[in-house]
Amino acid sequence: MTEATMTVDTRARSGNFWAMLWRQFRAHPGGVAGLIVFTLILLLVFVGPFIHTIDPNQLDIRNKNQGPSWEHPFGTDNLGRDMLAGVMAGGQISLAVGMTAMLLSLVLGTFVGVLAGYFKRIDGPLMRLTDLFLALPLLPLLLVIIMLFRDTLRSTFGPETGIFILIVVVIGITSWMHTARIVRGDVLAIKSQEFILAAKSSGMWEYRIILKHILPNVMSSIMVSATLGIASAIITESALSFLGLGFPSDFPTWGRLLFDGVNFLQITPSRVLWPGLAISLTVLSVNYIGDAIRDALDPRALKH
Repeated sequence: MTEATMTVDTRARSGNFWAMLWRQFRAHPGGVAGLIVFTLILLLVFVGPFIHTIDPNQLDIRNKNQGPSWEHPFGTDNLGRDMLAGVMAGGQISLAVGMTAMLLSLVLGTFVGVLAGYFKRIDGPLMRLTDLFLALPLLPLLLVIIMLFRDTLRSTFGPETGIFILIVVVIGITSWMHTARIVRGDVLAIKSQEFILAAKSSGMWEYRIILKHILPNVMSSIMVSATLGIASAIITESALSFLGLGFPSDFPTWGRLLFDGVNFLQITPSRVLWPGLAISLTVLSVNYIGDAIRDALDPRALKH
């Protein structure tokens, strides 16, 4: 076992590990700023509706296309709907899609990466499968899958739940490849260490070696992939909704709000500004958090 691996493995098992990890995280200014911004976005999206209680689908034609005011801080759209309420409701859906799709892609990527890295006989086929998915044109593939299965899932689960399941599955099964490659590389480096050889010599079953020794030592890469996966999933969902292939108009996401506001850009630019700003700040803050976690989990940093 190398000193770096021993450091991660030993401190990951001690109660002091998380305090040390937090201290290293705080030393990253961008990560702290990203955490603060992301926390504020979560508060706005999930706590804000209890303070700003206007229904995002409430129509008020007399007050359509208004600018920011005390009653409507983000203004209103062409049907008089409150934009702040729409951004908060859309954020709940966009973040739910991003986190759920990230978990799906993370599970798939980790599963493929661990199997490919640990079992040499299936490494080649699994990596060729990964290369195949990487070579596929992502956006056209997403469009084709959605067009094929959208109506079926809508009729089976309802318009909102069906589209949610479709979007999450489509994003999840098309974004696991980078996680698989990263995890495979870490597993290849770890499985030749002395503590893995000792575990094999003791007669420990393969699945116990993977669960007890392999996964804890690749957790840092998985955590970084998780943060970056959230950002990627939010962008993908926003792109699909912007193309009109996402959720229905009465079930807003940030991408759907952008799609609905494009035709009114010259009349009320704020309709595009606020959801676009929410997407940008969320993705940027999550990326900074991912960078900080990666640096904090660096074994060379944990030694100090």
